[in-house]
Amino acid sequence: MTTAPDADNPGLDLGELRHVTHPARGDGDVPLGPTGRPLRDFPEPRPKDSHGPAKVIAVCNQKGGVGKTTTTINLGASLAAYGRRVLLVDLDPQGALSAGLGVAHHELELTVHNLLMESQVSADDVLLRTRIDGLDLLPSNIDLSAAEIQLVNEVGREQTVGRALYPVLDRYDYILIDCQPSLGLLTVNALACADSVIIPMECEYFSLRGLALLTDTVDKVRDRLNPRLHLAGIVVTMFDSRTLHSRDVMARVVEVFGDTVYDTAISRTVRFPETSVAGEPITSWAPKSTGANAYRTLAREVIQREEG
Repeated sequence: MTTAPDADNPGLDLGELRHVTHPARGDGDVPLGPTGRPLRDFPEPRPKDSHGPAKVIAVCNQKGGVGKTTTTINLGASLAAYGRRVLLVDLDPQGALSAGLGVAHHELELTVHNLLMESQVSADDVLLRTRIDGLDLLPSNIDLSAAEIQLVNEVGREQTVGRALYPVLDRYDYILIDCQPSLGLLTVNALACADSVIIPMECEYFSLRGLALLTDTVDKVRDRLNPRLHLAGIVVTMFDSRTLHSRDVMARVVEVFGDTVYDTAISRTVRFPETSVAGEPITSWAPKSTGANAYRTLAREVIQREEG
C-alpha cells in the first residue's frame, strides 16, 4: 500500500484509512480500551486540603461540532465532584458554555467582554456561581465578537486574557477555557496564558485532518509567547465502537499521537443534547449514564496526569 501526506496538512501523513481494528483482549488476556491499549484503572482522587494555584487548560479545536463545549462543562463538573475548585471561562462569542450551564447569557450586563476590554471591571464583577458546588463561570455572549477587532491595536494583546485571570489563579485548582472554533486572536490569548491544551476530536476523518494545523499553532505559541505550554492530551469524542470508521480513525490518531491520546473516549449518546436543553452537566442530569461515567473517568485521568 502506498501512502501520501495529506495535502492540507503535510506534517500528518494520514495515508489511506484501512480497517485497522484492535482485538478485544491483549497479551495475558487483558481487556483493551477504545485506544487499543490495556484498560487502566484510574483511582478516585484524594480530596484537597488547600486550593490553587490553578492549572490553566485551554480546551481548543478550530473545528466546530467536536464536543469542545460539552467536554469543558462535563470535565469541569467532574473535577469539581472530586473536590477540585474549578473555573470555566467562556471565550466563545456564541456563549454555548454559558447557555449549557443554564445562564441567560443574552441578558447579562457584564461578561468576559467587559472583563477584557474595561480596566475597571474585575473577574469578581463578572464571575457567576453555578448549580454545581465548586464550579464557577465567567460567562460570555455575542458582545465578545467585538473583542477580536478591539484587541488588534492593544499593547500586549495576546496577554489580555492572562492578565484578566491572574488575580483569581490562587482560588482554583483548574481553570478551563472554552475556546471559539477558530484559531483567531481570542484562541491565541487562551493558549498564551494556558499551561496546557486539551483537544477534543470527533472520531471522524475530517477532524483528524485538522489536528496538524492545531498542533502547529500550539507549537508556534509555545515558541513565541508561552514556553510552558504543552499538549495535555487529545480526547476522542463521538466514538462509536460499532463502526469500522470510528475504530479506523481511533487507531490512526493513536498511531500518530501515542500516549497523548487519553485512554477515555466519549461515546455518542442522546443524553448530551438533552443536557444542553436542561442547562446542566450530564453528571448531574443523568448521573448513571454512559456519558456521565465517561467524563468522571476522564476527570480521574486528567487529575492523575496533572497532579501525579
